[in-house]
Amino acid sequence: MSWRDALPSVRGKLLRDEPLGPFTWFRVGGSADALFIPAEADDLAAFLKAIDPAVPVMVLGVGSNVIVRDGGIEGVVIRLAGRPFAGITAGGDTITAGAGALDAMVAKASARAGLAGLEFYAGIPGTVGGALTMNAGCYGSETKDILVSAWGLTRTGERIDYALTDFGYTYRHSEAPADIIWIEAVYRGTPDAPEAVAARIAEITSRREQTQPIREKTGGSTFKNPPGHSSWKLVDEAGWRGKLHAVTGGGAKFSELHSNFMINPGEATAADIEGLGETVRADVQSKLGVNLEWEIKRVGRPL
Repeated sequence: MSWRDALPSVRGKLLRDEPLGPFTWFRVGGSADALFIPAEADDLAAFLKAIDPAVPVMVLGVGSNVIVRDGGIEGVVIRLAGRPFAGITAGGDTITAGAGALDAMVAKASARAGLAGLEFYAGIPGTVGGALTMNAGCYGSETKDILVSAWGLTRTGERIDYALTDFGYTYRHSEAPADIIWIEAVYRGTPDAPEAVAARIAEITSRREQTQPIREKTGGSTFKNPPGHSSWKLVDEAGWRGKLHAVTGGGAKFSELHSNFMINPGEATAADIEGLGETVRADVQSKLGVNLEWEIKRVGRPL
C-alpha cells in the first residue's frame, strides 16, 4: 500500500494529483501528489502527526514567489487558505495575523489601527507565512524590523514558539528550520494617525503599480540583491530587459518595466522560466563578474 492510500481522515480538503499551476502567479507547474487544505490548525496538527514521517511536506502560500516545476511536487502540498488562517486583529501596539493572511492586508489593518512601521508590507505580494520564512522586505524595511514573535507546527505536528531573536534573520534568510509550518505572527507598530499611515501605504501601492509588472503572470523579484549591487541593474546591464528567451514554445522574459521581474507572456512552461533565470545568471556572471542568487523559490520535479 502506498502512502497516499494511508492518508488520514481530515476535516479540510484532501485532493490527489491536483494541478498546482492555477495556484501560482506564473500559472505554471505540475501536480501535487496530494494537496491538503486544512480546516484549521488543529486539523493540520492531527494530519501531520498521523502521516508517515518519510512523506515530504511543503507549504504553498499565495504562489507569488515560486516556480513549481513541470513534473509536479512529491509528497503533500499544504495550503493555509480561508478565514481560519487569514485572520488579522489589532490590540494596543500589536497586530496579530494568520500565516495565510496577505501581507498587503496586514498593512491595511495597521492603518486602521493607527500603527506605523508596517506600511512596507503593502509592497510585498505574498503571505505572512512566506514573509516569516524569508524575512521578506522592500523599500528599506524587512520583516525583522516589525516582528515580535510567531508560532507554527513542526513536521510531526507539535507546536513551536519563536521570538524574533530565534529566527536569526539576515537578508532574505532565516535560521529557523525549513520544515516549520507557520500558523500565526505578532507584529509591533508605532502609534500614528490612521490617515497618515494610510497615505504612506497608498504611496507604496502607487509606486509598485508604476514600477512593477503586477498585472502580468510574474513571480516578484527574481534575484536577491548582491552586496553592493541592485539585481535589476545587473540584468539591465547584461542586456536582458524585455528580451524574449524561448527555451521551448511560449518563452519567458524579463519585464521591460522592471528588469528583476520575470514574466510569462504567453504559454511558457516552468522549464522556460527557470531556464531563462539560469541563463541570465550565467550571463551576468560572465559579463559583469557578479553571482546572482535566486530569490524565487523553485520546487518540485522537472519533466
